[in-house]
Amino acid sequence: MEKERHVLVIFPHPDDEAFSVSGTLALHREAGTPVTYLCLTLGEMGRNLGNPPFATRESLPKIRKKELIDAANAIGIQDLRMLGLRDKTIEFEDDEKLTSLFTDAINELNPSLIITFYPGYSVHPDHEATARAVVRAVERMEEKERPKLHCVAFSNNCIDELGQPDIVHDITAVEEKKVATFTAHRSQTEAMVIDWKEKFENQDADFLDWIRKERLWTYKF
Repeated sequence: MEKERHVLVIFPHPDDEAFSVSGTLALHREAGTPVTYLCLTLGEMGRNLGNPPFATRESLPKIRKKELIDAANAIGIQDLRMLGLRDKTIEFEDDEKLTSLFTDAINELNPSLIITFYPGYSVHPDHEATARAVVRAVERMEEKERPKLHCVAFSNNCIDELGQPDIVHDITAVEEKKVATFTAHRSQTEAMVIDWKEKFENQDADFLDWIRKERLWTYKF
């Protein structure tokens, strides 16, 4: 993994980082690289309320905020910024407002790498709106000044249309931190983590490959 000056991660929901790049971010932190995580919402409209349920619609935002802080701590992220936008409404935010928000962060932090979703291949409307605004912010920079833009894609057609990911990080060395990140998002992942325990015990090859290999695409402008 290339040593970066500063990594800026931009996702709309708590737990977006866990599923996609928590191991990658943990490796960057272990290398001493500063990581800033912009999380746009608290995921207050999330479908899960725990399994068995322990949250309510009223308590879920507060619970997910604490889970996000715990997840960031598990990864080693010290600069976590919760932007306070409303879950499931990012697609309705003004495009220029979002772009300006991300431009300001880029100008402040001067990252050498930005990680977000790949527009068109990230399924959820909030993911898509976030990704489009990040791309706009980077695209407006002078080409020689642009940070690298690595993107998460998981739609059914992503490999057919984008090809195989050009970045694959083996995160086995920080696997425990990745699992701790998932576990921190308890309201959303508890049932899943219980299922994982059996797969770990059985050394399920497909599952371990999914856990230990984090796949990203370089955005092509």
